[in-house]
Amino acid sequence: MTAGPGTAVDALLRAQLADPACTWSLGSYGAGAVFARDSEEPARLLADGRIGLLTARGGLAFTVPPDLRPVAYETGFTDGWSQSVALCLPEAACAMGRRTVLTELGPDAAAIRPQDRLAALFDVGLGLRAVDACLRVVDPERIGRLRALAGRPLLASGDVEILRASASRLDRIFLTRFARIEVFAAETDPAAAGVGPRSHILPSWLRLGRTHAATAPIPQGWVPCGALHPAHPARDGSGRPIPFDAGRHGAFGRVLDAWGDPALVALRRAILAGQDPDTVRADGRFARLAIRAARAQRRVMVG
Repeated sequence: MTAGPGTAVDALLRAQLADPACTWSLGSYGAGAVFARDSEEPARLLADGRIGLLTARGGLAFTVPPDLRPVAYETGFTDGWSQSVALCLPEAACAMGRRTVLTELGPDAAAIRPQDRLAALFDVGLGLRAVDACLRVVDPERIGRLRALAGRPLLASGDVEILRASASRLDRIFLTRFARIEVFAAETDPAAAGVGPRSHILPSWLRLGRTHAATAPIPQGWVPCGALHPAHPARDGSGRPIPFDAGRHGAFGRVLDAWGDPALVALRRAILAGQDPDTVRADGRFARLAIRAARAQRRVMVG
C-alpha cells in the first residue's frame, strides 16, 4: 500500500505524531537524527502546510508522497525486543545529493522556524543515498570556518573531529525526499535534558555502505529513509523497563497487521497464543528475529 493525502498512510503518521511517546528518525546506517519529546514538553503543530511538530529543542516536518511505504516489524534480542515502522521509498525515488565533500547549499529556505530561513546550510558530505546530513550556521565567523573547509571530504581525510566539534555548537539538519529533522544546538548539557532530539555520525558504520541494518526486513526494491518508533509496551523513551502496557502492545499489533509482513505477523500470533511456530514459516533470519520478539513478549505477558 502506498500513500497520499487522506490515505491510511497519512492516518498512521498523524496518529503517531499525536503520541509524545513515539520517536521519529531519519538517516541511514551509521548516520541519523532523532526527533523525540518528553510527555509534558510543549510542542506545536506547523503552520506552513507541512505535517510535523516544533519544540524548543528541535523539529520534525514531513509531507506524504504517494509512493511512501511503511514497513512495520519487530526484532527480538537477548533481553527484550524493539518495534519499528520503516518509512520507505522506491530505489528510483529516494536519492538525495550524495555529496562526498563539505558543500555550502545556501540559505535554509525550508527551515521549520521562519527565523532560520536565512541561515547558511552546509552538507557535511557523507555521500549517503537517501539522506543529506547538514549543519546550519548563523554566525559569520563560523560560516567562514566552514567555507574554509568546503570541498574537502571530511570523513575520508580524517577531519571527523573537526566535524564533531562544529556540530556540537550548530543546528543539525537531516533531510530526505519527504521529511526533515532539525536538532537545535544545545544550550545546556544534553545528558541533563531528558528525552529529546539528537543526532549521530558513526564513521566505522558508514564505511559498510548499508542503507539499513541487516535485521530490518525491507522489501527488495525499497529503501528506508527514516522510521517511526511507536510507544513500547515494556520500556520508556530512555529504554528503561516499565510495567507491561497491554494497550501499547495491542496498538502496535494493529500496526503490524496493517503494515507488516503477513508471514511474520502469523508467526507472532501463533507464539502469543502459546502455539509452536510453523516450521516452514519459521525459516530465515527475519522469521527467527520475529519469533524471538514474540517469545520475549509472551514471557512478559504471562510473567
